Amino acid sequence: MTSTIIFDFDGTVAVGNGPVLAYARQIARTAGERYLAEVTEALEAFDAGSAPSYRDGYDVVGALAERAGVDAETRQEAYLASRAELGTAEAPVDPAPGLAELLARIPAETRVILATNSPDIGVTQVLDSWGLRDRFDEVLHDMGKPAGLGPLVERALADGPVLSVGDIVENDLAPAAALGADTALVGATAAASPAQVTLRGAALADMVDGIVAWASSEKTPVLPGTATHPER
Repeated sequence: MTSTIIFDFDGTVAVGNGPVLAYARQIARTAGERYLAEVTEALEAFDAGSAPSYRDGYDVVGALAERAGVDAETRQEAYLASRAELGTAEAPVDPAPGLAELLARIPAETRVILATNSPDIGVTQVLDSWGLRDRFDEVLHDMGKPAGLGPLVERALADGPVLSVGDIVENDLAPAAALGADTALVGATAAASPAQVTLRGAALADMVDGIVAWASSEKTPVLPGTATHPER
């Protein structure tokens, strides 16, 4: 039996608003400087937990851009342009506090996967710069979550229990929970979210011991389609 932990990237293992603000600056070329000021204010509110209507920082940028009349094609072009800056001075990003410790403490027999909706632009380079790329058995891009997460979870569940870790319930956790996997919610929405999850914390560092305990415990294999696990 092989347990699997599936991590999201943005907002989960990679933190900081650098990439989000890079995206907003690209949008501002069309929407104007007033838009950029609105994004900055909304991001501050979201990070403080007072803007629960947004899923994450990228949702803040995209929603305000749409409200400003920026079309979907322009928003996508802006996003891709910002991803090309990922990890640079224009879009700095940091490893989540506790990430290195967590990856070092996860038992070697546990499979660790990074699954992100972002394209393969800068992600591997960022992981390399942190010295953590080799800690992941697989790095998967363009996942198309939420729909794209299901097949990955099903494949992993065939080998043993699965824990999906992410900051957006709809994308990172709900598809996994529907198949019987455990879930861990991290980030600004974790405290207020009504989602039934296995673990939750405002930061990944808050869940290091819990995730390590999950990976180290003897668990009954979970079959796809079984009931979700209650919060514990």
